[in-house]
Amino acid sequence: MPVRPKRTYEITALQRGLRLLHLFSESPLGLTAKQVAGLSRLPVSTVHRFLANLVTAGFVSCDGDGSYHLGIACFTIGQAAVGQLDIRRVSLRYLRELNQQTRETIHLTVRHGLSAVYVEKLDSPEPLRIYSRTGAPVPLYCTAVGKVMLAYMPADEQERVLPELELQRHTPHTVGNLQELKTELYRVRKNGYACDLEEHEMYIRCVAAPIWDHTGSVQASLSLTAPVVRMPVARLRQLAPMIQAAGLEISRELGYQPKRTHASRTSAGKNGAAEARLERMAL
Repeated sequence: MPVRPKRTYEITALQRGLRLLHLFSESPLGLTAKQVAGLSRLPVSTVHRFLANLVTAGFVSCDGDGSYHLGIACFTIGQAAVGQLDIRRVSLRYLRELNQQTRETIHLTVRHGLSAVYVEKLDSPEPLRIYSRTGAPVPLYCTAVGKVMLAYMPADEQERVLPELELQRHTPHTVGNLQELKTELYRVRKNGYACDLEEHEMYIRCVAAPIWDHTGSVQASLSLTAPVVRMPVARLRQLAPMIQAAGLEISRELGYQPKRTHASRTSAGKNGAAEARLERMAL
């Protein structure tokens, strides 16, 4: 008996409406209907109909000058989604401990496509602190939280993902090409943590460690972030083991059992030559 293909149930109008919402998530200053039409490549008349429905439902709001912004319904649903993330619930007490012990900003991030997204943030009590917000995406290749996720990807997934990254220089310290990035990722894997030394934003440094799930996959990370004036490289490296320990404790609560399996030994054997070359470059 032939196998029936799986039905997709794609609703075109719904897909278009959701894409419009994503446009607003990337535009904190808002968008006019004309700008939405240009970005979405939809007719202005169609965009106006979508926006009218989204405003009625509370997912979009419109101010006096005709600019549209995400509405309160998006915030409500977003907060509910964050609250349902098990990793956030499990991690919170460890994040608080780090925040109290170091007096620096602590982030919890999860991977979303080619970005890392902040799902929790505990601010530093110091007068000079870091600006960031939960829900904001950051690049994988030039942030400590992102480099951790890239470094611990399975080899085949990493080979597929790295060419998809658009390596843009955010600062003079941002990695410039894929070979440099691969060398950095080998260093991250070797050390067990990643550093951001003003690679994403000037005057900001960060150290991050992986969080493993019950399958042994790294789809999340936690980090400590501080201004350069409070975070010399020596202090950053001194704090790294504390971040690593918290990451491992969170991982264990998520069901991770650190062990070296036959599969990992086989993978290590296959990648041994490549890692040896990277190690020589990293030294």
